[in-house]
Amino acid sequence: MDELKGKGLSRKEFLKVAGLTALGLGFVTLTNPAKLLGLTAKAANSKKVRYGMVIDLKKCIGCHACTVACKQENNIPLGFNRTWVKDVEAGTYPAIKRIFLPMICNHCETPICNRNCPVNATYQRPDGIVLVDRDRCIGCKYCMVSCPYNMRFPHPYLNVADKCTFCVHRVDRGLKPACVDSCVGKARMFGNILDPKEEVYKIINTQPISVLKPEQNTKPRVFYLNLDYLAVEANKTDPKYMKYYRRNVARDMGLSGKQAEANYNVLRGKSNADKTYNYKIKDNINKSGTL
Repeated sequence: MDELKGKGLSRKEFLKVAGLTALGLGFVTLTNPAKLLGLTAKAANSKKVRYGMVIDLKKCIGCHACTVACKQENNIPLGFNRTWVKDVEAGTYPAIKRIFLPMICNHCETPICNRNCPVNATYQRPDGIVLVDRDRCIGCKYCMVSCPYNMRFPHPYLNVADKCTFCVHRVDRGLKPACVDSCVGKARMFGNILDPKEEVYKIINTQPISVLKPEQNTKPRVFYLNLDYLAVEANKTDPKYMKYYRRNVARDMGLSGKQAEANYNVLRGKSNADKTYNYKIKDNINKSGTL
């Protein structure tokens, strides 16, 4: 808090920031991206590349194009998502508004999942992207339990932990993640947050940003503009809501287990990720994207 006071905030502004932080909203004052990740100037210079994402919630229209693009790009099975959009209704009639909050793996600078994997299957590339080596993963789900953001799931057919990869197979070829390219409102921005020339760097330096669950000290690299506390907290403990988002989609569609697997197999080996994604530690341990 002393750091916030030292930034010249008025008493009212300071109390607002302190209150939002206490509520877990994760308000972050204008600062250098390297400081957000806890990097010294020397460390930031040595790392050079740290990929991250900024999501402007005023531009998100809740179309779910990002979710669909991700599923097609990476061939995600029915009932599971690497990214999804939380849809919240707030207010009382007639003053009601819809709030959309895209959720995705935060590719944390200090990932808890990485520390807790007993077989070192979860690892971090030199550019910060967190991946899972499927050959090492034993499906114990320790990483899923560890993730504060609940953004991992057990792949029903590969029997390993699965999560967002920031479409690393695209980033390695100089392309942006599928969810970014497909965003209708251009709400998602992606790039090297340590590069002053990048849009994400400029936004973090010039606009107040937020992260989810800052109290976990994982140093997330997914930043939000115009984050609404109501969307963060809405329905967190509502059993009906949780049941809806964990429902058996295949069963609701009247599909058997074999039919659901057949649906997955349609794109198996044909999706862009299946054709070009290399998940192995030995091939990624010294690799950085070319975006």
